[in-house]
Amino acid sequence: MKLRKGLLLGLGAAMGFSMMGCGGGASKKQINVLLYMQEHEKKIYEKIVADFAEEHKDEIAGINFEITTQDEYNTKMIAAMTANDMPDVFYIGPEAVRSYVDNGRALALDKYIDASKVNDLWPAIKSAYMYDGNEIGKGPLYCLPKDLSCFAFAYNKDIFDEAGLPYPDPNKPYTFAEFLDVCQKLTKDTDGDGEVDQWGVANADAFGMTPYLYGNGAQFLNDDYTKVVVNENKAFREAFQYYCDLTNKYHVTPSVEQDTALGGYQRWLDGQVAFYACGTWDVAAFMDKNTFPYNWDLCGWPVGPSGDGRSTAWLGSVGYAVSADTKYPELCAQLIQRLSTDLDGQRAVSGETTGQSLQLPNIMNYAKTTFKNKVKEGAIPYAGNVDVIFGYIEGNDKYNGIFTETTYTYNSEWWSTFLEGVVNCKNGTVSVDDYLAEVQPRMQAALDTAIEQQNAAKK
Repeated sequence: MKLRKGLLLGLGAAMGFSMMGCGGGASKKQINVLLYMQEHEKKIYEKIVADFAEEHKDEIAGINFEITTQDEYNTKMIAAMTANDMPDVFYIGPEAVRSYVDNGRALALDKYIDASKVNDLWPAIKSAYMYDGNEIGKGPLYCLPKDLSCFAFAYNKDIFDEAGLPYPDPNKPYTFAEFLDVCQKLTKDTDGDGEVDQWGVANADAFGMTPYLYGNGAQFLNDDYTKVVVNENKAFREAFQYYCDLTNKYHVTPSVEQDTALGGYQRWLDGQVAFYACGTWDVAAFMDKNTFPYNWDLCGWPVGPSGDGRSTAWLGSVGYAVSADTKYPELCAQLIQRLSTDLDGQRAVSGETTGQSLQLPNIMNYAKTTFKNKVKEGAIPYAGNVDVIFGYIEGNDKYNGIFTETTYTYNSEWWSTFLEGVVNCKNGTVSVDDYLAEVQPRMQAALDTAIEQQNAAKK
């Protein structure tokens, strides 16, 4: 695999000794790694990989550490599978575990890894990568987590201060009605030119819609993930109507046209919206005053009237997998343990030793003690209300975190089918009732195809 030139130069200096030190390099092991990550993550992971290579210089000739974008990653992986030239280490998300395992692409890790470290992973993240050939959450472990993330909710404290409003209470998430009221008070024309230029919230449909739905007790699918229920689930209809009304009826978000011209993320960075989704991987960027020159903190997503009273966010993860065809399973397993569970590595990616938090620690004991204490002391740059994220990950009487239903189906085509028409409901072209009635059969057809593909892959 060809390395990006910039990354090759970055690793060259750190790994130069291991690549040039001893004779007999041809007999040493070459490990190919393909991952994606954001720009601000690269240096930390480059150092972890370089340190690993240095420590194993007697057996490793080099590590080809290729970083691509998330958009390009699937294209590269498809090409690698087609050519039967898989990288030794790569990412798999929970939603793709079934297909990779059923097609013989991923190595079962249980006999290669330290069980004590696996047992200290967050339970939700461990079960997401277990698969017994029929059910996620059971059987062998196929990945170690790169992270366990959630989409919490961020708010701009400066906008609240300007409006004279109290900050959201992290111990009592807004109801739908309360959230709408606050957003209406924060949506305004700030420069007096007759045009609204500040909004209560910006919602990206692909990841900012489901917290409203799940926070109202809604489901896309039935309990065994074989039937689409969006048109018959009252809680779903209620929450989806509310979500669309925020844009089309109450105008507390940018319009569809405005969002197309400038996305919600950039509007958040520009200080134009009071609330926006915050993934755990966004924290470092939001803490950087050069990127986001505003004061901010975390709060819960609003809670709908038909839910169980808890604010619900979706959990996300991507995991380090080892190719089933690798020549070096033990060494690759050691590498992904370093990336995933090694304490020094977790101290780096969580921000304790680097000053830049890229994620919550994967290791529970460290996360709940040293990491949390250092956040409260201000030693790790992080949002003050870090307990909001812990609430979503662990679950309590106010917060709940779940993996979306795409995790448990063979692919996400049924979800993509739903997503493609949401914009028409938000701009008022199609009513919610008409859309749910029309889209459910198409979603079901996509889900049926996925089930057929899953069954065929097992044969």
